[in-house]
Amino acid sequence: MQTIGIIGGLGPEATIDYYKRIVDHFHARNQSLAVPEIVIVSVDITRLFAMVEAGDREALAAWLAGKVRALHAAGADFAVLSANTPHVVFDQVQARSPIPLLSIVDATLAAARAAGYRRLGLLGTAFTMQAGFFAGDGLAIFVPEPEEQQRIHARLVNEIEHGIFNDTTRQEFLAIIRALQARHQLDAIILGCTELPLLLHDGDTDIPFLNTTAIHVEAICRRCGAD
Repeated sequence: MQTIGIIGGLGPEATIDYYKRIVDHFHARNQSLAVPEIVIVSVDITRLFAMVEAGDREALAAWLAGKVRALHAAGADFAVLSANTPHVVFDQVQARSPIPLLSIVDATLAAARAAGYRRLGLLGTAFTMQAGFFAGDGLAIFVPEPEEQQRIHARLVNEIEHGIFNDTTRQEFLAIIRALQARHQLDAIILGCTELPLLLHDGDTDIPFLNTTAIHVEAICRRCGAD
């Protein structure tokens, strides 16, 4: 099996979820303790936010590319960014990478198309909701209103990234999702922050969720040779 490289810490709760999901996938498929080797470089999420807020995509791409090279030096055969926001510079990082990268955006849009979804809502950090990198041919992407985006972003940064999961926040997000659905008649909601699936779950609303963490992990495991 190929060795997986993960740029983690974006944030820590999601990195834990990635690791656990990968291990659980292989345990279930192999009916054994065998799992692929995994190399994780855990980085400082505040540096990511600072570069994104400053609009310094060149610095962000160079920083992430350096982390990918560290994963390669440690033996990784391919790498992933365990967050949606840094995919704003995915193409620039891939161009500098010595190993292939698996995009969470490409995997999620492919899953949406396979399910027959065409009208998608997107929740995530303000950066993710505003950057437009989830746009895809034949798919319409809708985001919450600007004030709702700021509330989502604040909860992500001040609570969820710290491992704080409040039911009041969950209900607030569900209300935003219901309003988004009423405005745009959506087929599904992209949980476009890898911490969001730790707060929101299938069955919370009538509209399906596209769990970007779970979708990305499936792509990772397929790359490793799992069915």
